[in-house]
Amino acid sequence: MTVRDLPAVNASLNALATVLLIYGYRLIRQGKREQHKRVMLSAFAVSIIFLICYLVYHAEVGSVPYQGQGAMRIIYFTILISHVILAAIVPVLAIMTLWRAFQERFDKHRRIAKITLPIWLYVSITGVIVYLMLYIF
Repeated sequence: MTVRDLPAVNASLNALATVLLIYGYRLIRQGKREQHKRVMLSAFAVSIIFLICYLVYHAEVGSVPYQGQGAMRIIYFTILISHVILAAIVPVLAIMTLWRAFQERFDKHRRIAKITLPIWLYVSITGVIVYLMLYIF
């Protein structure tokens, strides 16, 4: 594997984070607190690995220009801009959410998790979409 393979790795990590986030949500809805904790920590770890791979790739390769034209270009940049803005917020929200759980302040944990989860899911899903639009289609 080379640095040039990292976009596919990153898309896979984003997809895995999405699956883990949804699974973790289902677990807590079922009252399976310990399993929820492990799965959400796994989602956080996957996201950290993603961030490391993302930074390594862009430090080595730089940015890759989007080649699409017309309406697809507008769609791509709309998704990309919202993805980037929200991706900058996710680490802060995720850390705050995890911290409140570790402190066993579950009322505050639940309150912020209701904000963190949809944003984190959006970022993970749009990360895969950006990859597909940039490297596949």
